[in-house]
Amino acid sequence: MSSSSLNRRQFVKQTAALGAIASVAAPNLLLGQAKGANARVRVGIMGLGRGRAHVAGYLAVPNVEIAYLCDVDSAKLATVAKDLEKFQSAKPKTVTDFREILNDPEIDAISIAAPNYWHTPAAILACKAGKHVYVEKPGSHNAHEAQLIVAAARKYNRNVQMGNQRRSYPAMIEAIAKLREGAIGKIYNSRSYYTNARSDIKKGIPEKPPETLNYELWQGPTPDRPYQKNLVPYGWHWVWHYGGGEMANNGPHMLDIVRWGLGVDHPKSVVFNGGRYHFDDDQETPDTGVAVYDFGHCGATLEISSCHARKPTPPPFCEFYGDGGMMTVSSNGYTIFDNAGKEVAKNPGKGSDVPHFTNFINSIRLGERLNSEIEEAQKSSMLCHLANIAYRSGKVIQFDGKKITNPEGTEKLWRREYRPGWEPTV
Repeated sequence: MSSSSLNRRQFVKQTAALGAIASVAAPNLLLGQAKGANARVRVGIMGLGRGRAHVAGYLAVPNVEIAYLCDVDSAKLATVAKDLEKFQSAKPKTVTDFREILNDPEIDAISIAAPNYWHTPAAILACKAGKHVYVEKPGSHNAHEAQLIVAAARKYNRNVQMGNQRRSYPAMIEAIAKLREGAIGKIYNSRSYYTNARSDIKKGIPEKPPETLNYELWQGPTPDRPYQKNLVPYGWHWVWHYGGGEMANNGPHMLDIVRWGLGVDHPKSVVFNGGRYHFDDDQETPDTGVAVYDFGHCGATLEISSCHARKPTPPPFCEFYGDGGMMTVSSNGYTIFDNAGKEVAKNPGKGSDVPHFTNFINSIRLGERLNSEIEEAQKSSMLCHLANIAYRSGKVIQFDGKKITNPEGTEKLWRREYRPGWEPTV
């Protein structure tokens, strides 16, 4: 068992150690409808890039069967299926179209790790089919979808968890508890950062997709465009047609901690200053910039630098400033300082996706509250969508929690167009 566990961790280069699980006061409408403590939960996984981490996460949760694997690339699908067979006695079914998973009445949940533009349309179809949903961040491609996915979870009474896994990190839960207890006094401000050294994606040309790729299903709900190999499987993040840039890619991780720590729901106003400064390629989204949020009684910023890692001392994940000191939050834990800069408390923590997947399965099996229930999660994703709207429109966005109150020039940015027959409806 020990060697098998080690190989399993190596499968996605992550630790599979379980941590303590804590609940937040988010709704779980399925209390009283749980399967039972000893029930086997059967899941299907859609998308096997990030989905490989989903495979490892579920393998670490007792009595979970990965019954389906789905990917639009047949080569990737075959590879992951072969790897999974080493660790699970039940052979998974392999499909190219995720809707085949939804048609199986024995499936309890679908885990969505496909690109952002798939998140809400796939999640809504899953809810309609009676499946619970684990969906990667940001969970929505745009502001309109952020509201649709929540409406679907409510209408079809499904548990929907977003993959901002730090909501289940024991040290992160402890950090927020410290803030609530007044460890740094009244909090006025938060700063967060994302830094990386991504390379250019070059300029692509339309060409024939690889034989192993079902390009029509890869595009899914997006209007048809010719295949470009510099956008598949990852470069799509930096093109508005498919993605939301670094704001939607990594912003949900930082801004979720920021919003959680500040104890706020939505900003009064948002502005974004930045641009594309590094490469002359097909990227459309900003590689450098700062989003500024005004919550009325406090403020926050997120600074991104996706093409310069800012070494040797990259900035922290996020920081909170109060009248009694400050808290620095790393990717896994926290450190508290007093106003003189003296360290007074620290928990470096340990990162693992497993507690978040465990919480999701326990919500189905035991009725446990979700740590990142989709309504709470989409409040954080909305911060990213609003920043992108601010950048693209050049406006200071005013927001009331439901809509932009100065919408002139932003109407087309609130939502997107869909391929005929694919527009999601609740």
